[in-house]
Amino acid sequence: MLRYVRWAAAVAAGLLVAGCSGGASGGGGDEGKAASRQPSASAGGSAALPASLTSQKLDWSRCKATSDSAAPGDEWRCATLKVPLDWAKPDGQTIGLALIREQASGGSGKRIGSLLFNFGGPGGSGVSTMPYYASTVSALRERYDLVSWDPRGVGASEGIRCRSDKDIQSAESIDATPDTAAEETAYFQDAADFGKGCEKAAGKLIAHVSTTDTARDMDLMRQVLGDAKMHYFGISYGTELGGVYAHLFPKKVGRLILDAVVDPTADSVGQEKNQAAGFQRALDDYLKSTGQDPEQGSQKIADLLKRLDAAPLPTSSGRKLTQSLAVTGIVLPLYSQDSWPTLTSALKAADEGDGSELLSLADQYNERDSSGHYGTTTHSQRVISCLDDKERPTLAETKKRLAEFEKVSPVFGDFLGWDSAGWCHDWPVAGQWDTPEVSAPGAAPILLVGNTGDPATPYEGARRMADELGKGVGVELTWKGEGHGAYGSGSDCVDSAVNAYLVSGTVPKDGTVCT
Repeated sequence: MLRYVRWAAAVAAGLLVAGCSGGASGGGGDEGKAASRQPSASAGGSAALPASLTSQKLDWSRCKATSDSAAPGDEWRCATLKVPLDWAKPDGQTIGLALIREQASGGSGKRIGSLLFNFGGPGGSGVSTMPYYASTVSALRERYDLVSWDPRGVGASEGIRCRSDKDIQSAESIDATPDTAAEETAYFQDAADFGKGCEKAAGKLIAHVSTTDTARDMDLMRQVLGDAKMHYFGISYGTELGGVYAHLFPKKVGRLILDAVVDPTADSVGQEKNQAAGFQRALDDYLKSTGQDPEQGSQKIADLLKRLDAAPLPTSSGRKLTQSLAVTGIVLPLYSQDSWPTLTSALKAADEGDGSELLSLADQYNERDSSGHYGTTTHSQRVISCLDDKERPTLAETKKRLAEFEKVSPVFGDFLGWDSAGWCHDWPVAGQWDTPEVSAPGAAPILLVGNTGDPATPYEGARRMADELGKGVGVELTWKGEGHGAYGSGSDCVDSAVNAYLVSGTVPKDGTVCT
């Protein structure tokens, strides 16, 4: 990744792996918990929407190529939706959101409506991902228009770039697990500089890219698309967004699928601990698959990372494989069991003194191409999650927690522990919540899919989301599998249940397990 270590809650399987979830929820009594979950004034507001927004006609036209992706096929059309910059002032300044759509093919069944997709991050581009993901949801194309978008602050929707390619590569040398006072100073200064770069690039937008803002954008999108109810497929961070939408608009909930579910009861530090546990669990499963003892194999990897902290490895590109880049390179293959052999090869090469393969994996994760150009997913991710999350751990608080993190994971704990302090350090705007409010009394049943081997959003989050949504709303489906997400990952049981829910409204029994 760039300088920081927070990892992606985004759709895996090689389509998109970038930035981590900004999940949340936390301690304290009910009274304090409720107070910490109130939407901010900038994101809320109950003023009626002007007709200039609700009655706008979308100009669907052939999608164009972008700097990061080629133009999709003729079946795809793109348009721009106007939304308020500030939802507290719906008749004020607007910004444009980029949308993409493939209309329902018709076939044997009647069109149900639009099915919106968010692929996670936060910060992932739906416009560039949707055409690639369409084959995974081919069973839904007859009955639904497949629709996705770049959320505010992402990609073609006022996308934010906080740092130049040169500065990103330069920051790779910053130690993400500082060992000395000088390294601590450099670490936190780099974090502060990143925030200043985001503020300069985003301007007023930096205060209006929260998950709540995007959930309100979704409901306007629903109206403009002509749908009476919201049908939605959220993956990873997209599950948090779906939960927030359900809370704000419970009576508008149609058929919502939440796959790879973020734990809405974990604050930002708790979310980092969840990821430490999830990635360690996935690493243990990987090590077992190679015949290694997980404890011994993890210690061997931890020892490699310590060596890299002192002496980065050479690579064929001339760049050095640092400790931080190596951890990122290890993380990427854990998103999909199909990539485990790649991890075996990369670790073997690194152990023999060549960091090229792990560096290549880290570059894929960081969206770095062969010319040295980096994508901006992680920029948008940080801007969105730091506006969502109130928590700003101090250096002293972080040092006290490091032993807890390292106990959870000897490989990833130290990195995620430090990241909890560096991620939003000295951020230019205050966060909005300790945890997201997702209770949705009166909403139609929402199907939650958890994968027991999920590294980025551990499967325990699905049960917690179900409980938070409320009795009769959250319905949990568990898959005993590996990788990030469950739908389209090889389970006929999962795919059939999801398709039956979306196409015919059949709700599986809460607690159903697919093995």
